[in-house]
Amino acid sequence: MIIQWRKSSYSGTANDDVCVELGRLAPGAGIGVRDSRNPEAGHLTLTSAQFTDLVSQIKQHPER
Repeated sequence: MIIQWRKSSYSGTANDDVCVELGRLAPGAGIGVRDSRNPEAGHLTLTSAQFTDLVSQIKQHPER
């Protein structure tokens, strides 16, 4: 299966140091999160519940 990576709308321009991409992995395998500036380094795999919790935590603490 080919993963369709999608760059976060919160990632900046090509010169930005913080660029995140998300990809839906194989059915039931979760969501991949990777650094779009270094995609060859691999990705972090999260379940849907873990991803939802991560987004919730980020929204609660946007300064981190």
